[in-house]
Amino acid sequence: MSHSEGHIVLLAPMTGPVVPLANVPDPVFSGGMFGDGIGIDPLEGRLVAPCDGTITHLARTGHALLERYGMTETNMNTSNPYRGARIPGSVGLPLPGVEIRIADGDGDPLPHGEIGMIEVRGPNVFQGYWRMPEKTQAEFRKDGFFITGDLGMIGPDGYLRIVGRGKDLIITGGLNVYPREIESLLDDLPGVEESAVVGLPHEDFGEGVTAFLVLKKDATLSEAGVLDSLRDRLARFKLPKRVIVLDQLPRNAMGKVQKSTLRQDYAALYR
Repeated sequence: MSHSEGHIVLLAPMTGPVVPLANVPDPVFSGGMFGDGIGIDPLEGRLVAPCDGTITHLARTGHALLERYGMTETNMNTSNPYRGARIPGSVGLPLPGVEIRIADGDGDPLPHGEIGMIEVRGPNVFQGYWRMPEKTQAEFRKDGFFITGDLGMIGPDGYLRIVGRGKDLIITGGLNVYPREIESLLDDLPGVEESAVVGLPHEDFGEGVTAFLVLKKDATLSEAGVLDSLRDRLARFKLPKRVIVLDQLPRNAMGKVQKSTLRQDYAALYR
């Protein structure tokens, strides 16, 4: 019996329960039936410990993850090649007919290697929000590019890398901090189940970098110990000013971490 090639596309909240199944010698996951395609939601880009995640998945199943980038308003925008070089940590190249650019706050294109807003134009992009002309106008440039709300950069190889959500960018003391960089380091610490990093109002710095952790069962970590672990791995302005341990991170019905809830609940932390 022969199987035709296909692929599975998963939003990030779904990958947690599914990826561990790679330990199970099931033909659906270890055979040639699926192409192991992952649709990354940049809000939860934690299959973004992409380098480690991709290598681990390859070792367990014999298949390399196919990382892609899409969203409700645009469908699929970019993809690593189905056959060819797949770059761990990137979401690949624009699909045929799709234009991707990195722009500053005014919509002016930025050169490769610089971080900015990901903007998309092409036949895959929707025409606008239903009965919301003001929102539609606000999220489209005059030249037709859709403002995704995601921050990213295009490398010298032309591959797109997602850095995070624009609304999650932390500006502390006039310097930009991208939460995902800190979250990746926190998630690698022994005893840490997951993390979320947000900016909270701070009198002196504008925003204070703040880390929230959920620990693994029976794990114990002190705030001082976490900060000591990060001190030699982050620039000083990126170090969290506080580390707070929670039983769980707030999530919506789709399983996405609600950083807005953390910002609201802890808004007075530095006051």
